[in-house]
Amino acid sequence: MFFAESPSEQIMKKTLYLVRHAKAEDRAPFMRDHDRELVSEGIIASARIGRHLKDKGITADCLISSTALRAKDTARIVAEQLGIDPETISYDEHMFDGGPKAYLAAVNRLPANCQSAMLFGHNPDITYFAEFLTHQDVGSMSKGAVAAIEFTDLEWAAVSGRTGNLLFYVAPKHLKEA
Repeated sequence: MFFAESPSEQIMKKTLYLVRHAKAEDRAPFMRDHDRELVSEGIIASARIGRHLKDKGITADCLISSTALRAKDTARIVAEQLGIDPETISYDEHMFDGGPKAYLAAVNRLPANCQSAMLFGHNPDITYFAEFLTHQDVGSMSKGAVAAIEFTDLEWAAVSGRTGNLLFYVAPKHLKEA
């Protein structure tokens, strides 16, 4: 005889996608680092990663980006590829130069009804954060790369070090030309 699990016995899973911004223009004299834009290669890579995620059936309920122009642009392009309204992206100024603690604070503030979230940020912080959550060696995340991390039976507020499992890591350079 088969008994269905009651809702209280079902395993709850949440997924976090960490996305490093794609390739941006080099820093020039008198230009603020915060204001660097994506170059054409970065725009194309963002679209390819977004399309790859969509092809894999991946989406996100909540999107949060650093306020730096290159991260915002990456977030907008990926959102468009996923069929998500870019106007729904939230921006967190602390994710620019705030260190991994700023990323953790952003995750811990996610609403309980958000089952999957996507954060767009910068190296080295985003790599350190992925490794902190999973205790796995991710290596230095490439520009435009995505690390997917799954949490089992945890609310976002309880996410901390070693609580996640790395599902996959993919960078634009790993994808075949479309």
